[in-house]
Amino acid sequence: MTPSRSNPRDAHGKALSLNLDASVIGTFAEIGAGQEIARWFLGVGAASGTVAKTISAYDKTVSDEVYGAGTRYVSRERLVAMLDHEYALVLDRLRPVRGDTTRFFVLADTVAARNYQGTNDQHGWIGIRFQAQTGAEPSQVLVHINLGDSTAQLQQEAVGVLGVNLVYAAFYQSADGDAFLTGLFDGLSIERLEIDVIELSGPWFASTDDRVWCLDLLRRRMAHAIVFDGQPDVVEPSSLLRKRPLLVMRGSFSVPEYFEPALFDAARQQLQADAITSARPPAAVLELTTRHATRDEDPSIAEMLTCVEELAPRGVVVVTDFTETYLLSRYLRRHSLEPLRFILTVATVVKTLDESFYQDLPGNLLEGIGRLLAANVKAYVAPMSNEAFHAALSDMPDSAAHWHQGGGLVTLDRLKPPFPTAFLLDYLRGSGRLVTLTK
Repeated sequence: MTPSRSNPRDAHGKALSLNLDASVIGTFAEIGAGQEIARWFLGVGAASGTVAKTISAYDKTVSDEVYGAGTRYVSRERLVAMLDHEYALVLDRLRPVRGDTTRFFVLADTVAARNYQGTNDQHGWIGIRFQAQTGAEPSQVLVHINLGDSTAQLQQEAVGVLGVNLVYAAFYQSADGDAFLTGLFDGLSIERLEIDVIELSGPWFASTDDRVWCLDLLRRRMAHAIVFDGQPDVVEPSSLLRKRPLLVMRGSFSVPEYFEPALFDAARQQLQADAITSARPPAAVLELTTRHATRDEDPSIAEMLTCVEELAPRGVVVVTDFTETYLLSRYLRRHSLEPLRFILTVATVVKTLDESFYQDLPGNLLEGIGRLLAANVKAYVAPMSNEAFHAALSDMPDSAAHWHQGGGLVTLDRLKPPFPTAFLLDYLRGSGRLVTLTK
């Protein structure tokens, strides 16, 4: 499959290439901020070659009437209902007259851009169902996005570019995962738009593991975090994290054994002792970072996936590119304002209170701690043996010697940091932001 023009990188060139390809035609069905996608194809010329129909079921009542009620307006379920409905129509109307020479598709999206107050969840689902070859059974790509621009207009423009990229990649680049992902992000940046789910299905992708593509998003700076359920499959983060208390441990691919089930059990008991009530039970979150703060780690995607598969039965696995814990805290607060409890070892507390990790923040250590332990966020601190404490701080040996001397069990209460950090530790303990966790 080759485009009618030579490898355009911009949305204008891609839309025109598709319009000039006589073998491709389909429907654009858009809700919310996605209106910009069809606009590209209608505006570059020769649109009748590609656009069979455009529809905007913008009002929720109208959308329910066309695509069925019972799903959230911006959701995977609504997107699939749109694809089901519109793909059946385009086949019914056009296959009898041009099915022997044409590859049919439906591009659908349902997107919530920034509201007037800027208080809403700015995200969306975009998908394409398409025939890779004339007469073939359809294949499908579903994408979940988070919008980062500061205005609704800029967010709509970003969605428009992504939509054009998706149609072009589906028809001309989907045989090569590297080419597909590269083309999908042409003209975009992670500051404008994040992609945290790519779901592939159908005969064209029968031998493709979409989890590999999703993990590759982190390497390409197209996402900051990928969330896995217990299967493990990649899912929209809010489906597992939304409005739930979260018990969170950080780890790395080199030492996944740090995720001790006993620590999560102790954290649940501590949460109950804190008299925390919530409509949903707490979720255990196991975060694996690809960018360790003090060690150079570069696991392959195969190694990452193996580790995820081993850990998924224990809880929600989140793979991120966050170096500092305050970045993870900010990310999780996007999805839940319920109690957030980090489970830390005493060695992690030492690293967390090290000034050198916050040089990129104007307020240095104080700003970093303020971002980490925001409202309704605490850290449960688990003790360690003296040997384990020094081993965990082997990349910071001076810190281990300064913060704890002698043998025995190293606990939060036995940490003796240098001044003036000692005053900050006393405050965090006294205010209940750092709590001793008993296994």
